[in-house]
Amino acid sequence: MNKENITIAERQCTVYSARSPACLLIQPSGAHENETLQNEIKHIAKLTDLPFIFAAFEIKNWNTELSPWEAAPVFGDEPFGSGAKETLDLIEKELIPKLTERYQLDRDIPVILGGYSLAGLFSLWAGYDSGRFSAIAAVSPSVWFHGWLGYIAQNLPLCDNIYLSLGRKEEKTRNKVMAMVGGNIRRQYELLKENGTNTVLEINNGDHFTEPELRTAKGFAWCIKEAAGGKLKDHH
Repeated sequence: MNKENITIAERQCTVYSARSPACLLIQPSGAHENETLQNEIKHIAKLTDLPFIFAAFEIKNWNTELSPWEAAPVFGDEPFGSGAKETLDLIEKELIPKLTERYQLDRDIPVILGGYSLAGLFSLWAGYDSGRFSAIAAVSPSVWFHGWLGYIAQNLPLCDNIYLSLGRKEEKTRNKVMAMVGGNIRRQYELLKENGTNTVLEINNGDHFTEPELRTAKGFAWCIKEAAGGKLKDHH
């Protein structure tokens, strides 16, 4: 795959592109993920039989730009902001159009949004707020986020295909807020099933920090299959 570093709307973007891509993958990415992107791309390519274009775009303030609303700190002393709407606007109004133009993509190419941890929650929230995405990969999403269960109880997703995953040990933590992640993601899955959304909940071995790039790749591969009709390769 061809790799290119470009700037869109003052954001650094790392783009991996194959010829004649069947779908466009978008991932909000922090500096801590730069070193693992290459591995993630290799995993996705191993897991799916379809060519794709992948764009990771820079998140400058993780707790603000990916949070759907303000919330108190859960660890440390940095609160959560409410910048998710601006980030979603950036994706829809800047990122997708510029990538479509630069790489001569079909206007109706399936667009898949995915991310890990708080970026996973952001992607999940975007699937409720926008109908632009063909599939969402919410990988180990921060569904412990204050007010999340109330939000999904009162809103319906606008995306037809939603992938969920969690590490088996993630809810086994002394942090009472983060320990809610297990029950909350099971409730998330139940509500999506009740709503008729095509969804899956994959439970991975390990805690929150176990093989994030492989887990994210598995999420994107599932989404490619559901949104673009590809086949999953055996990853065991």
